[in-house]
Amino acid sequence: MIEGSVPVSFVNVGDRDRATAFYRDVLGLALKSSDDFGSFFDMGGALLRMTPFPHYQAGPHPVLGWNVADISAAVADLRGKGVAFTIYEGMGQDADGVWTSPDGAAKVAWFADSEGNVLSLSEA
Repeated sequence: MIEGSVPVSFVNVGDRDRATAFYRDVLGLALKSSDDFGSFFDMGGALLRMTPFPHYQAGPHPVLGWNVADISAAVADLRGKGVAFTIYEGMGQDADGVWTSPDGAAKVAWFADSEGNVLSLSEA
């Protein structure tokens, strides 16, 4: 019954207006609908449900990520929109914040949304 259904990811936020601007204007996700309890964004066939909670505090681990064809181009695009990429001590990331796996097959970059949620880009 689940097969063929639209997947929905969830992200919690503290400031709904600020987070809406980030996901819509910075990440470029189309706002599909909003109600008193949150908003839905289109993620290319999947949905993102953004739910506001007063006093929300983001955790330290990634909550959402995108597999991109060209991580360097995606990082440059987001940097141009004011996104700062996170450099983790001891990870061996490059100057843009991109980590490359030891075999060179995968690349990952991490950044935070407007609420401190950890998001990622990956290229494999």
